[in-house]
Amino acid sequence: MKYLHIVSFILLVVGGLNWLLYAFNWNLVNMIFGSIPGGEQTVYVLVGLAAIYEVATHKSNCRDCGSQSM
Repeated sequence: MKYLHIVSFILLVVGGLNWLLYAFNWNLVNMIFGSIPGGEQTVYVLVGLAAIYEVATHKSNCRDCGSQSM
């Protein structure tokens, strides 16, 4: 599960950085995977699945969010 958390975190960072660059009309995912048939869509699906996984498991994985001492 630790590796799945690490991979999903990396995908979320990639997705977030791509949204930042997209705001300046520069789509990094399209530049890297746009020439591969289905490549760009696959990356977006993986980022979306990573986000769903993190939403579902974040509280149990995060030391700050999972602690009872608030």
